[in-house]
Amino acid sequence: MRLIIVSGLSGSGKSVALHLLEDIDFYCVDNIPAALLKPFISHTIRGTDDTYPRTAVGLDARNRPNEIETIPALVAELRRSGISCEVVYLHASDEVLLKRYAETRRKHPLVTGDVSLREAIGTERKLLEPITIAADLVIDTSNMGVHALRERLRERIDSRQDGRLALMFESFGYKHGIPGDADFVFDVRSLPNPYWEHTLRHLTGCDPEVIDYLSGHPAVNRMVAALSEFLTQRIAEFSQANRSYLTIAIGCTGGQHRSVYVAERLAEHFRRSQPHVLTRHDSLKMH
Repeated sequence: MRLIIVSGLSGSGKSVALHLLEDIDFYCVDNIPAALLKPFISHTIRGTDDTYPRTAVGLDARNRPNEIETIPALVAELRRSGISCEVVYLHASDEVLLKRYAETRRKHPLVTGDVSLREAIGTERKLLEPITIAADLVIDTSNMGVHALRERLRERIDSRQDGRLALMFESFGYKHGIPGDADFVFDVRSLPNPYWEHTLRHLTGCDPEVIDYLSGHPAVNRMVAALSEFLTQRIAEFSQANRSYLTIAIGCTGGQHRSVYVAERLAEHFRRSQPHVLTRHDSLKMH
């Protein structure tokens, strides 16, 4: 049995997430009252048959704060009972959410006569903090369209094996900003930069010439070894804590050479021991 709780800020893409989950054969229920989540689970996930083997529920801020606060304990209880329970949380920057509401002319669920949209967004962030803390997978949709969000969710959720930690090694460029969904962020800007080699400037960390250049520097190999050792211990801890997803972001200046190379090296290393390892190089799409 597999249960996914989808939550997040209004306007961040929860409906898109639930539609995607429905497309990949999850039984989905949106906007369920938090107080009814436990009896709902008893009826579906803990039922005697296999009618609902994959279930997803949407939770938003239209709940009492004390009911939202019970979610982390409920998730822990479900996991102790052997149910694969994942919490996916979506968010975006205030400015992006304001723009989305302006474009769609929708009403924020917490906006009232004396509460502005910006104030409602701030209130919603605070109300949902308990779910944020319990989240396995946090996705910042500020720079994502509908199709990109669907791709990201399908990539992370659909191919994950139940009960096993899914790893994502994500390269990025600091000049484009730090990813908002990373569990760990490592800076590799201290490593030799292929950008200053004229023949390598237009290539990426996946090209053989760049790989040869970086692998020939002892500092690069020491960095990869140190990160591998550190992450081996952390991955074991996350697995023991029944976490479902772990995102490791590797950053260099432009996200083209060093971060891409190190992310690929780390992914290659952990594929030897982990069943579900992915890489993502968003900054390469910007070049």
